Amino acid sequence: MQLTADQLTQFRTDGYLFLPERFTAAEVAVLKRAATEVFALDREEVWRESSGIARTAFAAHTYNEAFRRLGAHPRLVEPVMQLLDGPVYMHQYKVNAKAAFDGEVWQWHQDYGTWARDDDMPAPRAMNIALFVDDVSVANGPLLLIPASHKDGVFDAGHDLETTTYPLWTPDRATVTRLAEQHGIVGPTGPAGSVLMFHSNLVHASPPNISPFGRTIVYLSLCHVDNHIRKFDRPAWKAHRDFTPIVPLADDCLLELVPQAAE
Repeated sequence: MQLTADQLTQFRTDGYLFLPERFTAAEVAVLKRAATEVFALDREEVWRESSGIARTAFAAHTYNEAFRRLGAHPRLVEPVMQLLDGPVYMHQYKVNAKAAFDGEVWQWHQDYGTWARDDDMPAPRAMNIALFVDDVSVANGPLLLIPASHKDGVFDAGHDLETTTYPLWTPDRATVTRLAEQHGIVGPTGPAGSVLMFHSNLVHASPPNISPFGRTIVYLSLCHVDNHIRKFDRPAWKAHRDFTPIVPLADDCLLELVPQAAE
């Protein structure tokens, strides 16, 4: 999948691009089954909320076939290669859940701020592309973005180790307030199968999910191969050390996993 000239301009201006319904219902069904499988696993890569429900399954592409294929899907990998102008590798892979009633907050943060501080990634030549596995609405904890906040580089941040079960480098409230007053806040919503891509310096967060509707999103954090990390303090399942360029699979790679009807 290639982005148009208008889409490239919009991404560079706003720092994000929302592409509704890029994956079919059959493809989404494959991924919903896969998410249920990985969230049930007792592995160190599967992080849980204080309540015990799944929050994030890291590196799911290394232990689940559907997510392995998604990690090399051309509809996700090729637009990022286009934006980063070259081959990419998988820096991080997350299946993030916001369980009904119990999904916790993700604080305001910049992804590159963490990748630079924790992994010594040289430059923000990396970004997230996300696939909605469930419908995302204003009620079930959508991702919130501050448009154009990627243009000011990396902000000062403190290491929040207490708010949730997952630590993040977070800018202070004064910075978030100033940015929001300048640029506003958006929360892209849409049906399962939609794709959201955003710059690694874009300030973003997500609120708790107190609705009765679960929300799962898969995030591929892709980095240009020349920009690979230089520090290896975090576990490899959090910050991958295989810098081999991803070779996109066939466009129908997920459909090969659709169960066949009994004859």
